[in-house]
This record gives sequence, structure tokens and C-alpha cells, in this order.
Amino acid sequence: MDTKLKKVLSVIYIGNDLLIIDSFQELREVEFQFFKNTYEAFKELKQIENIDAIVCENDLPGQSGLSFYNQFFQNYQPKEKIQFILLSDYFSNDFIKRSASLGIDDCYTKPIEIQRLVNRLLFLKELNAQNLKNEISEKKSFHSKPKIFKRLFDIVLASFILLLISPLLLITVIAIRLESKGKVYYISKRVGSGYKIFNFYKLRSMYPDADQRLKEFLHLNQYAEAETENFSTSKKAQNLIHDEVMLYGDEEQISERVYNQSRLEEAKNIFIKFDNDPRITKVGKIIRKLSIDELPQLINVIKGDMSIVGNRPLPLYEAELLTTDQWTKRFNGPAGITGLWQVEARGRTSKMSAEERKELDNRYVEYSLEKYAFWKDMWILLRTFRAVFQKENV
Repeated sequence: MDTKLKKVLSVIYIGNDLLIIDSFQELREVEFQFFKNTYEAFKELKQIENIDAIVCENDLPGQSGLSFYNQFFQNYQPKEKIQFILLSDYFSNDFIKRSASLGIDDCYTKPIEIQRLVNRLLFLKELNAQNLKNEISEKKSFHSKPKIFKRLFDIVLASFILLLISPLLLITVIAIRLESKGKVYYISKRVGSGYKIFNFYKLRSMYPDADQRLKEFLHLNQYAEAETENFSTSKKAQNLIHDEVMLYGDEEQISERVYNQSRLEEAKNIFIKFDNDPRITKVGKIIRKLSIDELPQLINVIKGDMSIVGNRPLPLYEAELLTTDQWTKRFNGPAGITGLWQVEARGRTSKMSAEERKELDNRYVEYSLEKYAFWKDMWILLRTFRAVFQKENV
């Protein structure tokens, strides 16, 4: 066993298999207690602190392990995650699927090598601890640090610009209304810092039915991949590695490794952007070219939904696909009107891929945590003013 995983593990066993009990008691790294049935366990478990895992026989008289799992976690909310493992002489695929959907971590058929089970529990414990540590660290890194100066700068600059451009906004509103019927502004739900959902304001640059016509023009999406790879069940089965962790779905089974790989492939094509979007009005093309349609977002800045500089807040359908550990980092930084990927994209002779855009979003989060983050924001802002008049529309 890897020495890095040799940590104290607190395991509760519910069952009467003497071989399993003896095997657990022989392991020095395991703090072990056992109960013969679920009735005894339910009375005592609430009094026990620091439980890492519960290993429960499913075939118990009176109450199955699965029923005990549902009853226990409905009545007991542990401070930290407790791994729950079911043991049985036989598990059907349907039972495994049902167990996984309810949140049970693993099902093992007996006989089982206890050391192998312990290795798995130690790994899951280490993984959960590391994920929790990263989550707390990333949230604190942005949200707990004083950002008073940045916030003050945002409010002052946004208020000043809104006052300065009010005549321009009035003229633009009249032009939009004269060209097409409907509201002159556009509100959408966006996902910003810390996955906060807010109302995102823009001047309308598209025809009123643009959202309904989105699917009609998806083939024009410049971020779409030329080809997509289909993973068939047989293909996945051929790529299995010995002793891989299996995940069970409604229709098939797949290894955890292949599933994570497919999620990364899926996330490649989440951004939607068209060349010469046919849904854009004539006035819309002008105000987009000059970024006038973005100006109402200054209201979002004053409200605190966004900052002047940050990562672009995403529509819900894009944000919900960015759930892999590799890409969720972008949501730890502020949402902004302009940002690193916008100034990098403008003026480029070639299109920026979705992969490049996500990497720039992550890089900005790293910038925002540095000592001189404010001055880097100023550098991005100056580049934004210069880029507004360049040809590329981002």
C-alpha cells in the first residue's frame, strides 16, 4: 500500500461475518467497531464521532443494508462525508445502479480482500479531504481578501461613465426602437463569481425572437468541433484497465476514467459564437462593433454583480457544462465587463478556440490573487479601450 495513504481510518462494520471482523481487527491503521445488526448500529452510531466509513452487509435479517442507508442519512447529518459500502454474495446490475443513484459509494461482492477495501477507503478519504481543502482555499482566496479598493474603483468609474454617456444611450435606445419592435434592453440570467446567478443587462442588438432561433443556426457556431467522437459501450469496454472503478448508468456501465475523459471532451464545445450572426439587426451590428450594447452592464457593476475587469459571466446553458475540476476555477474570480480573453482575442487573425478561452479565464483568476492584481486590471482596461476600435468583434 502507498505510504502516503497510511493514515488512521475509522470504520464501522455492520454484520456478523467473523472472517471480515477478524480481518479488520488485524489492521493497525484501522480504528474498528462492529455491530451485529442495523438496530444496534442505529442506536450507537449517532454517539460516535469521526466516522470515516460504514461497511454494511446488505443481506441482514429484518432490514437490508440499503434500507439502513436511507434511514440513517435521513436522520443523521454528519459534519464530514462518511463513505458507505455495501457487501453481499451477489449484486445485480439494477441494484448497483439504484445504489449509485442514492449515493452509496461502492458495492462489493464477497469474498473480498479486506486490505483492498481499506486501500479504497483510504484513497476516498484522502481525495475528499483534498477536494474540500481546495474548495475552501479557492473560495477564501478571492472572497475573503479585502477588495475594497477594487470595489470603490468599480463604483466610481461605472457611475462616471454612465453619466458621461447618457446622451449616447438615449440616441441608441431611439435607434433600436425605430428599427424593430420590442424592448430596447435585453435581460438574461448569467452565472458570475462563485456561481452566483444574476440579471445581466444589455441593449438589444438582435431581433426579439433571437433566443427561439438559436437552434436554427447552431451549425454556424465557430466554437463547434469539426468532428465529435462517439464512445460506444463496446468501445468503452475495450479500453478498461484491470481493477478500474466502474460507474453504472441507466443504460450502460463505464469506467470512471473513461467517463471523466468524455466529460472533458464534452466541455470543449460549450461556447456559442457566430460569424455574421443572422439574428443581429442593422443597429445591432453598429452598437456591437463599438461595444455600446455592453454599456448597461455598468448598472450590474454598481449593483455588485460584476466588476469592470473580470471573467465574462456565462449564460446558464454554458456554465452548467463547466463542472469539471479543470474549468470550475474560472468562477473563483470576479465576473467582469472586459477581461483577459477579450483583449487577447481582438485583432487576432485566427479564431480563438474554446480551450484557449477557458485557459485565459483560469489565468485571470491567478492574476486576481496576486499582489499587483489591480495594476494588471488597469493594463487589461487600457488594452480594452484600444481594442474597441479594432476590427474583430468579440
